[in-house]
Amino acid sequence: MRRLLALIAVLAALLAPAQAGAWGAYAHRQTARIAMANVSPEVRAKVRALLAHEKELGTPQCPLKTLEDAAVWADCLRGEGWRWGYTFAWHYRTAPICEVFDPRSNCAGGNCVTAQITRAHRILADESLPAAVRLEALAFMVHFAGDVHMPLHSGDNEDRGGNDREADYGIVPGLNLHWIWDGPLAERAISDPADPVVRRYAPAERAELGGGTPDDWGRESWEIARSFVYPTAFDTENLCDGTLPKKTALTQEDIVRGVPIAKRRVQQAGLRIAGLLESAFAPGPLAVPDERRRGG
Repeated sequence: MRRLLALIAVLAALLAPAQAGAWGAYAHRQTARIAMANVSPEVRAKVRALLAHEKELGTPQCPLKTLEDAAVWADCLRGEGWRWGYTFAWHYRTAPICEVFDPRSNCAGGNCVTAQITRAHRILADESLPAAVRLEALAFMVHFAGDVHMPLHSGDNEDRGGNDREADYGIVPGLNLHWIWDGPLAERAISDPADPVVRRYAPAERAELGGGTPDDWGRESWEIARSFVYPTAFDTENLCDGTLPKKTALTQEDIVRGVPIAKRRVQQAGLRIAGLLESAFAPGPLAVPDERRRGG
């Protein structure tokens, strides 16, 4: 019994939320590794050439030497709110799961994740801009393309995307619903050595998991939050009657059911980042993601 209590304490300390970001560093870094494994050698070379301008950004506390670093760079900036606070709203675009989804709501002045993916992609693709400006855009784009795939950065039930819903993760107490999907659930989903997420995907897999626009990706996440995350966490289909408790617990069965969903979102994020990189660095006319155009 004493050993069990000690284990619970250690796990709780490891998993306790340090900040309200989307996906922990491990999951974000995996999306970057997936992307680099699925772009052309020419694009990999162009990414590395931009990364050589790291010092010009003036963020020594937030390294930017690899695309994996880029995937977590925007979260690292939270340590300097006086300088980067204006970017903090760019990580999400929550929409109420009890209302009709509107891809253009809650994004005043382009201050939301979907608009910033499109903006960063356009800047990255513009070779007339200084390298440091494009590198900053690269880092924001890679991170935000990961963020928009986390369901609770799109779906909300008057609880800041699950941040205000205390939830136990199996035997680990005292987390919240948002953090569970950010960290332990995502990490469990992509840690199976028998089925690694970082690999070169076949063309059929890329066609099935990739594609779409930032708005599409946000809508997918919102639908997962509405149809799976909240109903599973609270064992109810009556999500919109205002009676959800402030505290719940995910059972082992809940966690097992959520693992393939979380894994698919990480895979989709990685392959879609690869698509963004290919189109940004492709020769010829700019292939900017158009939020008015729908992809499959």
